Amino acid sequence: MGKKAKWAWRSAILGAASASATAAIMMAKPKDPTFHLISISLTSLELNLPVLDAELILNVHLTNPNIVSIHYSSTEMSISYTGSLLGSARIRAGSQPRRSCQLLHLPARIRGLQLAQNAGRFVADVGRREMVVDAAVDIEGTAKVFWWDHKFKLHVDSRIVVDPVFLDVIDQENKSEMEVFIA
Repeated sequence: MGKKAKWAWRSAILGAASASATAAIMMAKPKDPTFHLISISLTSLELNLPVLDAELILNVHLTNPNIVSIHYSSTEMSISYTGSLLGSARIRAGSQPRRSCQLLHLPARIRGLQLAQNAGRFVADVGRREMVVDAAVDIEGTAKVFWWDHKFKLHVDSRIVVDPVFLDVIDQENKSEMEVFIA
């Protein structure tokens, strides 16, 4: 009955190392960055008879929740209205520090001819002061873990409800899917 339990230091160290490795793997699992369109600014209108083209700046809040910084290449975001390509926004190559947020200013061009093809729907949306716009982008880059660069591809689909009169963002839904290549 008075037998003392013998403490096994080897088992304790192995258990602590296993728990630490499991925690490190769970923290290192890549998480999808988040994107939120904060505002839209009209910079210019260009008359291309018989329609107007618009130049805009899209202000997008980007959050990198990962424990490593990322570097991404330049790309184009497609902007659609009622299933038709309306325009595009340019994303310049850049980087994002680990666990940080930054505001991106994306120059965009909206083609009035595409909008004119949906004139009836557009006029109704202006009357309701709600216009649903879809955007999609594929972003490729690298994330550096220690001395290895891991390539990734991020696909983002956004559905944005905008006031077409004042260009206010009313609502948005963003879905992203990231693929990491380990090689």
